[in-house]
Amino acid sequence: MTRTSFLRRRPRVRTGTHRALLCAALLAVTAQTTAVAPAFAAGPGGHGRRDCVRTERPLDGQARRVLDITRKAKKDLRLNAVELRVTVDGREVVTDALGESMTGVRAEPDMHFRAGSVAFAHIGTALLQLVQERKVGLDDTVERWLPDLPRADEITLRMLASNTSGLHDYVTDPAFLAELGPHPFRAWTPQELLAYPLRHSFWYDPGTSWSYSHANYLLLVAALEKITGVPIEEFVKERVTGPLGLRDTRNNFTPDIPRPVLHAFTSDRGFYEESTFWNPSWTTAPGAVITTHICDLARSAEGIGSGELLSHRAYRTLLNPGTVGLGGQSPTCPASICLKQTPAKHFGLGVIVVNGWVLQNPSFSGYAAIQAYLPSKRLAIAVSTTKTATTPDGNTAEVVAQRIAAELAPGAPLSIT
Repeated sequence: MTRTSFLRRRPRVRTGTHRALLCAALLAVTAQTTAVAPAFAAGPGGHGRRDCVRTERPLDGQARRVLDITRKAKKDLRLNAVELRVTVDGREVVTDALGESMTGVRAEPDMHFRAGSVAFAHIGTALLQLVQERKVGLDDTVERWLPDLPRADEITLRMLASNTSGLHDYVTDPAFLAELGPHPFRAWTPQELLAYPLRHSFWYDPGTSWSYSHANYLLLVAALEKITGVPIEEFVKERVTGPLGLRDTRNNFTPDIPRPVLHAFTSDRGFYEESTFWNPSWTTAPGAVITTHICDLARSAEGIGSGELLSHRAYRTLLNPGTVGLGGQSPTCPASICLKQTPAKHFGLGVIVVNGWVLQNPSFSGYAAIQAYLPSKRLAIAVSTTKTATTPDGNTAEVVAQRIAAELAPGAPLSIT
């Protein structure tokens, strides 16, 4: 037995109900590619009724200001496309899409893109629901579900969800990057990914500091599947994306993206190329690799950021599961890895908290996005961006969102870096 054999997924026995659901899903996919509702006509390859569309004109003053800020940011950052949606107390301020998906194809708000670490926010909320129902304890160690994980009798569910286990991050491992770069279409398994952090000693004793690691969420998903007895995609749909009404947020087991697609481009490999269908299996566990559109992203920001699905106690834990005060340089961990967690800027349980904002900010393979919610103003900002050949490095969706936040909530800067 290898050290990561505990992550092997057992064949699933499909019940009659499950087969029926699969048939229904297949029919739904077929309908998406053929049906066109007269009042909401979709474009070529569209998905029938469209409920994520540009805000009707004329725009009011606040919507115009947000859109002007976004247009300027698109020009300043030399972006290919920007999609945005802003809501206050659940009411739309503005929804729009600027630029092109690809040459000659206008960007539209209902185009789907990869949402990466937004899945971590959903998983963190779903875990806290189990905790508040007393089905599991946040401080339960994971040896009963992951018995072959080194130091499993010290690592808790809280540590995996809040990035305090001490495990290295394979995404920054030079050996992993040397393999990922030349092979962007490779399908990765959790066992292959975990082999990289498990080659290293822990940065620190579990629970004593903070450092970001995608490995934590690979392991948390494996534990949750054993705890609940259901695949993670079904668990999250039942607990989070379903209740929040995120109909266009879904897991993808292949590199495909539901149509219509916001295409992505990147210069990560030294030349500008399309990266839309690069394999995203390395980003997190199977069953949690999600795509979405900008309207769902804004709703996700609001639902997660407000704690809509949680008790008051669980929501407080979401915002600070004990991470504040952790991190900082130590003899075994540099300050660039063990980042200091402060009240103003820290990692929660699958979310990031910055000056009162609750957010997630995925950025990989040419896609960048952010969902951010400010509870004090009930303000949700969702932005997705794609690059041209001259776009600066970094998460440009963050930059756009920061400028919008400065206009709408000047007392709470959305300064992530």
